[in-house]
Amino acid sequence: MGSVAHLPVGSSQCPYLVVRDPEAVRDILHRPAEFSPANALIAVTPIAGPALRVLQSVRFALPPVLASNDTDSHAGIRKVVGSFFTPAKVAAMEPRIRELARAAAAQAAGELGRSGQADLVQSVAAFTPAVVMLELLGLPVRDLAALKRWGLDSMELFWGWPDCDRQLELAGSAAGFYTWLRELVGESVGAPGRNLFKSLHEHGLSTPEICSLGYFLLIAGQETTTQLISTTLFRLLEGTGPVTWAEAADEESARSMVWHVLATESSVPTWRRVSAQDATAAGQAIPAGAEILLELTGTHDLPGEQEEDLAPTAGTARRRRPTAYGLVFGSGIHRCLGARLTELEATVIVQETAAALPQARLRDHEPEWIRHLSFQAPKTVTVTAGKV
Repeated sequence: MGSVAHLPVGSSQCPYLVVRDPEAVRDILHRPAEFSPANALIAVTPIAGPALRVLQSVRFALPPVLASNDTDSHAGIRKVVGSFFTPAKVAAMEPRIRELARAAAAQAAGELGRSGQADLVQSVAAFTPAVVMLELLGLPVRDLAALKRWGLDSMELFWGWPDCDRQLELAGSAAGFYTWLRELVGESVGAPGRNLFKSLHEHGLSTPEICSLGYFLLIAGQETTTQLISTTLFRLLEGTGPVTWAEAADEESARSMVWHVLATESSVPTWRRVSAQDATAAGQAIPAGAEILLELTGTHDLPGEQEEDLAPTAGTARRRRPTAYGLVFGSGIHRCLGARLTELEATVIVQETAAALPQARLRDHEPEWIRHLSFQAPKTVTVTAGKV
């Protein structure tokens, strides 16, 4: 099979040029002038009029700032954001991450003891990444349940295939998130001390630009980590990974399992680019304007997809052969700034959960999954108390 293939993806059968070969993916990511990120945050399903009007009512706007920015301003903005994710700052967060993870795991163990079951997505995976993200960025920790709901809804609105009625619901959620975010930006730029929004304001960004960056950063910075943790816990309990549930109580084993999931079915398996000009990749001509889907890690079937190189695995899901682990966070000037943080959080949370719940056994082997163009994870990981 070639490394570049035309493939209809999504219920609307929107054509993407799919690139799977790791070297071809890396090559494209390292040529941003030819393969622009301008389409990275555009809704996969065009947003219909009624939903658009809901967004317009709150002056919803997402000018290109970071992930979708293909201008010279990107480097300076990335430097500002990156200053909050330095290796030293991430490492300094480990005690706090472990404190939060241990408390969440203890709460899950208590829930399991009282009711005989617990959903590990909600009890251990959901909220610690959100708290850590807000604290790391110097922002107030509040409205966590709403933030989680807004994140999931926005993922579906921008990367899913919602029909018009569902779009209208999701647009209402996105409008609420954007209104909350604009208020937070206004509060933060005048707050004492250092925070991300204040730093971006001092760098010269306007309020709509800060809101645009914050909108997706506050989703990507915590919800994708929640989803990685959810998949890792599910595969551990399912028994299909290289590490057992008991072994995952050891930090190195937990880290090994996280790396395995990152390589085989990361929460962000694909990302998009658009050809800014006529170009060549993997020996094939790519015309200007071509929509490109890059496979960063193993993916489940995408809607409408039929491929001979897919093989069934445990459960109802089917997964691709793993691609290069080194691409899971992207590559080049747009590589994920939170890569170290994500690995650390996932490792600690998985370790503390396995240590606190040695008796946990998977109850639902076929949960409902999040299945969007660029995001995937089980929605629940329900466990019961079994014999050790």
